[in-house]
Amino acid sequence: MKTCAFLSMDSLEGYFVYDDLLYAPMAVKGWHVERVSWRAKDVDWARFDVVVIRSPWDYQQDAGAFLRCLEGIDASGAMLVNSLALVRWNINKGYLRDIQQRGIAIVPSLWRDDFHLADCHSAFEHFACDELIIKPLVSANADDTYRLIRQRLQDQAALLAERFAGRAHVIQPFVPAILQEGEYSLFFFGTEYSHCIVKRPKAGDFRVQEEHGGYLQAVEPEPALLELARQTLAALPEPTLYARLDYVRLADGFAVMELELIEPSLYFNMDAASPQRFVDAFVARFG
Repeated sequence: MKTCAFLSMDSLEGYFVYDDLLYAPMAVKGWHVERVSWRAKDVDWARFDVVVIRSPWDYQQDAGAFLRCLEGIDASGAMLVNSLALVRWNINKGYLRDIQQRGIAIVPSLWRDDFHLADCHSAFEHFACDELIIKPLVSANADDTYRLIRQRLQDQAALLAERFAGRAHVIQPFVPAILQEGEYSLFFFGTEYSHCIVKRPKAGDFRVQEEHGGYLQAVEPEPALLELARQTLAALPEPTLYARLDYVRLADGFAVMELELIEPSLYFNMDAASPQRFVDAFVARFG
């Protein structure tokens, strides 16, 4: 059998992982799968035909070391997917500026290289809103993502200065639709649409991830959202094996919240046919 590594982390305790649903259909197609931590030492990556980045959900703690791991995999002769070039592009949220320049709507954003409380004050005026979101340009799992309220900004000043001093970040208006309607995730394997879910936060929170208490629902995307997702996929720098495209509804239509091309949960549990769709796309590419 051919051998595939699912790149992961040392411990997945506390995380929701659904990649085990791929093991059986991969085996049927002649592929043996092993889960390997990106932090593992002395791994002979050359013994794998393909390495698929799946659940290294702590990479943001040392993005440089993570990229060096991927560089080692890429140099070993194993096929890395998604590609190293695409990871380098997607690992910094500055990619949102790229796709905006390619005609794809994004949540309005201000980009900053260092933290100044005055920038937050002016952002309330710039966006004509009373709530903001601030997050690092390199982050995952909503780590160091904060909801700022105009009337309480001074109370958050010390924490924000600690978290963002000298750290590039983006400031956006808080999108109220996240609390009621939720955030949509559309999944593509190869160029084919697979499934869609909507994620909503638990009461009193704004983060939609399961690890933060968010809850999920499988839905059919409305035609305008699916068409925007197809346009977004076509605007990426190169083809992907897997892509999770996240959107929210603004007053004038849907906009990209994030493009998850490195290690997104693909929520195979939410669509019974989705594991086979992934495997079909994998086999079409790697045999």
